[in-house]
Amino acid sequence: MATESLMTPAAVQVLAAMLFGLGLTAAVIRRNIFIVLMGVELMLNAVNLSFVGFARTHAGDASTLGQLAPLFTIAIAAAEACVGLAMVILLVRGKDSIDADAFSAMKE
Repeated sequence: MATESLMTPAAVQVLAAMLFGLGLTAAVIRRNIFIVLMGVELMLNAVNLSFVGFARTHAGDASTLGQLAPLFTIAIAAAEACVGLAMVILLVRGKDSIDADAFSAMKE
């Protein structure tokens, strides 16, 4: 019995592109700061999926590097989430709103 995968590299890249587009749409269109942060996280996860998808097509060191790169991206995403949520908490305390337009002027 052959263990062929149903997910071809092209299908993985199409899925990653769709996830990236969904994240970009959420980050650009929405006004809620939490939705914007989730859109950025979705874009980072789409890039991780793309890295792992390309790693499956290569052998040896290229495959290892393609699987290690998402670890660094996950670490950056975790730091971004911590700093971003801390900034959101401080901004919401001052303006009592989670609307991104309320913070565009950044003046009292």
